[in-house]
Amino acid sequence: MDGLLTEAFLSSLFTGAIVAALPMLLAGLGEQMSEKAGVLNIGIEGMMLMGAYMGFLVAFKTDSLWLGFLGGILGGVLVAIAMAVLCVRLGLNQIVIGIGLTLGAEGLTALLHHFQFSRSYPRLPAPERLNIPGLTDLPVIGPSLFGRHLIVYIALLVVVILALLYRRTNLGMTLRAAGESPAALDVAGGNVLGVRVFAVLFTGAMAGLGGAYLANIGAGLFVPFMTGGAGFIGIVLAMLARGRPFWVLIGSLIFGAALSLTTALQVAGSNIPTDVIQMLPFAAVMLVLVLFGRRAKLPSALGAAYERGAR
Repeated sequence: MDGLLTEAFLSSLFTGAIVAALPMLLAGLGEQMSEKAGVLNIGIEGMMLMGAYMGFLVAFKTDSLWLGFLGGILGGVLVAIAMAVLCVRLGLNQIVIGIGLTLGAEGLTALLHHFQFSRSYPRLPAPERLNIPGLTDLPVIGPSLFGRHLIVYIALLVVVILALLYRRTNLGMTLRAAGESPAALDVAGGNVLGVRVFAVLFTGAMAGLGGAYLANIGAGLFVPFMTGGAGFIGIVLAMLARGRPFWVLIGSLIFGAALSLTTALQVAGSNIPTDVIQMLPFAAVMLVLVLFGRRAKLPSALGAAYERGAR
């Protein structure tokens, strides 16, 4: 009996960790590029929420998860365009605009959902899984880790691609220069504003995809305000990772495991009080911030006067 409970606990923990981690991973990867280019994208939560709504709406209307993912990317990019115009082009305060965009996206998606579905919450069918031969049959971790939707493996591939891009390509060097030495990049003939706009739009695309995954696969439906701060956790992950995509991956899995621990303990029949279980993810966030927060660095070009001169 104890063995069955342990297996149920571990299976629930691993499954929940991946489902909870992927939206934060995608948001964190997008934010990491934005910060490298010198833009602190506080509006990433709003981009995720818009991506979740549009991703679910497109998937619901077309019966295609892949079109839903494209819709989620489009939703995130639309919010990112506003961020790029107001902050990168016009040089307005990034924190104020980011918070404003997030609040606006929260209100807009809730309103659109009300007009579209009223008080109903339609669900999408269960997504197809890509089973990896030989690995899916492993006990406990097989179905949890190696029987996921294809988008999970694509996200892992993105981690590898970004790691190579930052370290081995001219684009990676240009992004870093736009954040750390924008004046030097300008003198060298680089387009600082163009690089930053690209980074912000990429952030919107990744956040929107993360939101679409959350709605279409994680929950199977859209609920207003459903991101629940995942975008802000993505910002924290990007800061703590210090420019390393693999650290974003590790951090998102840790936070995902902390968030799924509540469900896993309940599945295992734990006697720990529910209030204590629900507090664990927040305690994990605070612990990580205390241990590693001092080493995290904000983008060096935040608030710089260069944006005004570059125009």
